[in-house]
Amino acid sequence: MKRLPQLLMALSIIALLSLFKLPLWRIKLIAPQYPTGVNMDIWINKIGGDNPGTLQNINILNHYVGMKMIEPDSIPELHYFPYIILALAGLGLLALLINKPWAYISWAVLVILLAAVGIYDFYLWEYDYGHNLSPTAPIKVPGATYQPPLFGKKTILNFTAYSYPHRGGILAGISILLAFVAYWLKKKKA
Repeated sequence: MKRLPQLLMALSIIALLSLFKLPLWRIKLIAPQYPTGVNMDIWINKIGGDNPGTLQNINILNHYVGMKMIEPDSIPELHYFPYIILALAGLGLLALLINKPWAYISWAVLVILLAAVGIYDFYLWEYDYGHNLSPTAPIKVPGATYQPPLFGKKTILNFTAYSYPHRGGILAGISILLAFVAYWLKKKKA
């Protein structure tokens, strides 16, 4: 029981590192022509979906309404986000070794702050793709924008778009909760 805070912090780090194997976020598009939906999954270093042609299909759909192509190589966050996760894991390991309440809470707060910055950056990315439309688009709907929801459900023309954390994003959230529990247990014992 004495080592429980350290064990929880270790699990927290492992949960965060799951982002290297599991998608962080999912945007699902459902329409009459896609009754089972098209899933665009966002990892910390790539964008894809249920099959290799997913991104190509989404880019074709986006082209019709004038949205830019989603080109993962041109998205800087996909290049440096893995380093941020590794740095956070390293700081989490340091907090585990320090084994003090302030170390656990500091790490949890840092992860929350960086997650908030990441979510804001994602919102800006979605906004840019959904609002900065080509004037030569084959389909033009006056006043329409095509930004998917940051979180939740939204109707966009004949599509219903869902946006929510995927398995890796859920585990990253759990990692924060585990760090808070480690802090609470360590503080309670102090």
